[in-house]
Amino acid sequence: MRPRVLTGTHFMNGDFAAAEGGLAAGCKFFAGYPITPATEVAERMAARLPEVGGVYIQMEDELGSMAAILGASCAGVRSMTATSGPGFSLMQENIGLGAVLEVPCVVVDVQRGGPSTGLPTLVSQQDMMQAKWGSHGDYPIVAYSPASPQECFDITIQAFNTAEKYRTPVLVMSDEVVGHMTERVTIPEEETIKIVDRKHYDGDPAEHLPYRPDEDLIPPMALAGEGCNVHMTGLIHDESGRPLINAETEAILVGRLLDKVGKHAKDIIKYEEIGTEDAVVIVIAYGITGRIANRAVEMARKEGIKAGLIRLITIWPFPVDDIRKLAEGVKTILVPEINFGQIVLEVERVVGGRAAVEKVTYIPGTLPDPDSMLKRIREAAK
Repeated sequence: MRPRVLTGTHFMNGDFAAAEGGLAAGCKFFAGYPITPATEVAERMAARLPEVGGVYIQMEDELGSMAAILGASCAGVRSMTATSGPGFSLMQENIGLGAVLEVPCVVVDVQRGGPSTGLPTLVSQQDMMQAKWGSHGDYPIVAYSPASPQECFDITIQAFNTAEKYRTPVLVMSDEVVGHMTERVTIPEEETIKIVDRKHYDGDPAEHLPYRPDEDLIPPMALAGEGCNVHMTGLIHDESGRPLINAETEAILVGRLLDKVGKHAKDIIKYEEIGTEDAVVIVIAYGITGRIANRAVEMARKEGIKAGLIRLITIWPFPVDDIRKLAEGVKTILVPEINFGQIVLEVERVVGGRAAVEKVTYIPGTLPDPDSMLKRIREAAK
């Protein structure tokens, strides 16, 4: 049996790295359905999970995949799945179910061109707003965006820790280029990898209320089969889990769900900041586009242009306060994306006229290049 954590330096693609990150985080269950360009995550898990005493199941579709990982997590098993655009759409109802039931799990979305079947083998960043608003109703979501195979590994571990800590589904919003590029991935010794466990209910089973939160707004979780009554429903429910269909209960439950992530946003939000101290032009980007923007900003600096970069690692919750503060005194903010304008809308909302915000569109199926991005930086700096 091979070790759970394959320590050392490896050359692997982002999809394999995400799978290895899940294993390093303690994932023991994967349910999925093949879909380009995320299939390699499933392939890696199919090979590796039996080696570490875990279980891989290929489901009949993405609806079943999402339901299966919720069920496994309720039994105490760290669980994940992986998909791409059309499958991500099919998972949305059960992502909402996971949010209202407060079930920790991880979903890796390796984005491809859409809509519908779209461009199955080509890159896009068109699922970013769907990540936040894909399921109906108000609910919390945490979404990360890796820019390299190394980050696919690291961020998948972080996704599991965040899911377990806050009892919520967490998304890893990769893309076709990051998923399929092969680079060096360094995997540390197992004992150095930080693992966060969910809070466990250890009280009297007769007094257990599955949705009674602690002061941090997160309820301890009793596992199915441990002797506690656990009532689960997608309906609005009280602390016992029993449906209570009125506006007052909606306000209490959904308000708490939003606050348990929102009030801890500063601990969740991560981004890379380069050259923003004196910048007159700031590029805000993420994923593969953020990586290319980094090079464009370096080139601009060599030309004497005061350019900076915010590379978003956490997309949701959005770093509202940080972006708003950075907008003070900046001439222009550029938001390059491989879509027709999604996160740029959030930047515009947050900046609120403090600086000019410009959309930089890269057509899905095309890869941004530093030279074209540098051209936009030059124009914005004039």
